[in-house]
Amino acid sequence: MTRTGAYGERLGEFLRLEDTPPSLVTHSLRGTEIAVTETRSDNPVPGLSGSFAAEDAYLVSLKLLDYPDCEIWEHGRHIKKADVHAGTTYLYDLKRDPRYVIDKPLHSLHFYVPHSALNSLADQSGTQRVDALDCKPVGHDDAIVRHIGASLREGLRRPDEANQIFVDHMMLALTAHVAQAYGGFRHKTEPSRGALAPWQVTRACEKLEANIGGKLPLQSIAAELGLSVSHFSRAFRASTGLPPHRWLLHHRVRTAKQLMSVHGLSLSEIAISAGFANQSHFTRVFSATVGVSPGAWRRDALGAQR
Repeated sequence: MTRTGAYGERLGEFLRLEDTPPSLVTHSLRGTEIAVTETRSDNPVPGLSGSFAAEDAYLVSLKLLDYPDCEIWEHGRHIKKADVHAGTTYLYDLKRDPRYVIDKPLHSLHFYVPHSALNSLADQSGTQRVDALDCKPVGHDDAIVRHIGASLREGLRRPDEANQIFVDHMMLALTAHVAQAYGGFRHKTEPSRGALAPWQVTRACEKLEANIGGKLPLQSIAAELGLSVSHFSRAFRASTGLPPHRWLLHHRVRTAKQLMSVHGLSLSEIAISAGFANQSHFTRVFSATVGVSPGAWRRDALGAQR
């Protein structure tokens, strides 16, 4: 059986990496898999890279390390040699059997975007589908891809702490951006679509609160309200002032503050109860959001109660 899906283990095999590289996956667009994988090797196995099964999909690659004199291949033949610079973005069409010569250290983020995801995005927006992305073998100075990549690297380093709603949000943004920047996609103007109805806000918040760990896919909440993921995300923000993943983060912090007023609970117990992966995760997020550590906040709060 032919294996498709150029991410995770298959991407590691393509680059002949010793270990399976970390990846994050979303199914926000009608169940279609979109993924990001971070690949790195300081001492790679030299030679021509492996080959992916041909499929109607793309790799959007953000280079994190300079790669001079990169020898690029397509359809089994050499097409170009170029200096690849850190911070640039390249697009690869997996129908063309993209490969390159591995002969120096490598470090990149690779976004796997099937064409079916682009179709779903267009169908949800009620606009024309993208025929193909522009995959010329040239590097792009793409600030949006850099920003999304930087935002997701923390989750790739600590996948047990990754908020699935945040991953869904960022991957949807990535898909919409590459469709627009490299495929001519245009969002349909929807002036009549504003905020959610009050009952929808209540239901969405209830779902988020009931799944405080953030593992519930964004698609599940949107589907319950009869909305597309992109419409739900925009309308939720219009209603609450925050995108769903930020609202959930603030709710976690509020929950933690309530729990810290209870005597006898340790910070590690509070961390798990408030939806954080562990105490270290709790401390980082709480400190960044509130400005002080949980311990310091708790001492001040309990002192004020005396």
